[in-house]
Amino acid sequence: MKLKFFLLFGFMALLFSCNEQDATEKAVAKMPVDLDVIRFDQLFVRSKADAIPDLKQKFPYLFPRRYADSVWIARLTDTLQLEIYSEIEQRFGDFGEQEQQLDLLFKHIKYYFPKYVLPKVVTIISDVQYDNRVVLTDSLLLVGLDNYLGREHRFYAGLPNYVAKNLDAKFLMSDIASAFAKTINRYPRNRSFLSRIVYYGKELYIKELLIPSNSEAQKINYTEEEIEWANTNEEQIWRYFVERELLFSTDSKLDRRFLDPAPFSKFQLELDSESPGRLGRFIGWKIVKAFMERNPKITLIELLDLPADVIFKKSNYKPKK
Repeated sequence: MKLKFFLLFGFMALLFSCNEQDATEKAVAKMPVDLDVIRFDQLFVRSKADAIPDLKQKFPYLFPRRYADSVWIARLTDTLQLEIYSEIEQRFGDFGEQEQQLDLLFKHIKYYFPKYVLPKVVTIISDVQYDNRVVLTDSLLLVGLDNYLGREHRFYAGLPNYVAKNLDAKFLMSDIASAFAKTINRYPRNRSFLSRIVYYGKELYIKELLIPSNSEAQKINYTEEEIEWANTNEEQIWRYFVERELLFSTDSKLDRRFLDPAPFSKFQLELDSESPGRLGRFIGWKIVKAFMERNPKITLIELLDLPADVIFKKSNYKPKK
């Protein structure tokens, strides 16, 4: 009898959650968004030399003053630039699919943060500056499309695999959601490892709300194999952190081992080479999700203001075995 009760309770909870998600998405769909996308990569490549002064006037933030007009004129006929643009056109076409994704992402942002002023989106050729493939300011979102041509693209041949695997269009919305999350999610003053993993956990939870149709792997910029490894080994990862008393450690080396982009996480064990990097962020995400599931009345804004130790204590986080 007890088993039947728990099964029924679980089913009702799942049904309520699905209905709540459906209601949220219906409300999101009604949010008014005026999406403004400028394909500067197209504008520039298709321009003539005499159009450079006009482009500089319209887009001064894309023309550093230290460069003379002759530099930009030369780029108009540079074979590498033309090749990069050709590859962008082949990959993205009219950018219609990405505009739909951006529209939906911006609707989610406006739903959760109604006062946020949406930026103008400008697509550019960044010469594969993958560390700054998405740049968000108060009024602009710059997107270097040459950083999203696919992990096997010849332009990325000299890059480490852990970097190249993220240079794919399937991670574009994830990167933009991350850029937005960083504008509202304050980095902790507390130097403990727990504070830092919860900080990244908040970022990933924000992304979970903003890009719900993306896979779990896309939200954390993992491959499907990497997210499967992380989920399978969640209990062992957590036990390692606890048994070695890392949670309240202020050792900055933990960032390089478990938080920073890297080919793998550094447990200093034989399994290291099998693991994906940034597993501290993954655990932080699980903690924040557990907290929000146990405290459904807490709003997203309230979550962002809560310190890591409070979130951790009230999450009652227990990894799956």
